[in-house]
Amino acid sequence: MAPCGFRHVRAISNRTNGKNKMDITQLILDDHHEQRRLFSIVDQIDRGDTRTLGAIWSRLSAFLEIHAEAEERIFYPALLRVGEGAGGKDDAADETEHAIRDHNKIRDAVSAVANHKVGSDGWFTAVAAANKENGDHMAEEEREGLTDFRLTAELGMRHDLAVEFVAFEAVHFAGVKAVDKDPKAYVEANSP
Repeated sequence: MAPCGFRHVRAISNRTNGKNKMDITQLILDDHHEQRRLFSIVDQIDRGDTRTLGAIWSRLSAFLEIHAEAEERIFYPALLRVGEGAGGKDDAADETEHAIRDHNKIRDAVSAVANHKVGSDGWFTAVAAANKENGDHMAEEEREGLTDFRLTAELGMRHDLAVEFVAFEAVHFAGVKAVDKDPKAYVEANSP
């Protein structure tokens, strides 16, 4: 597996016009699985093995930001165009604003990990806080934005966005700069 969770893209078995189609919602779910797996790996490494802990955390923290940035550039603008609201949210703007706010919280939690020596109690506490922020966000996104998009976006659109998404992650496998975004301004700038 290449750095930061980039992996072979799983094609969805749906066929449209005789061609296999990827689905951006499945790629996002695959990324969520990889994030959960990496947090679990951190929990299973001996606290004294700071070299491995630091390496896994470096990969995971970069992957979290690459994933968030890919969603913010590719998935959420499309959700704002076609989404109708799901999982208790009134509309796609509500889903998106909440997700951007969550991404900012995850960025802040990831940043806080750097304030602690790798393998220390404080480091593990900070990593656990990042895991909680990320886990809460993924659960909400899976029942809100991803569900909404599967119900409202045609497979062809989901495929095209999947290609864009996986290309972004591949090009930026080493990481992207973490930048908080104003949720309301983001929704306004990306709404049709």
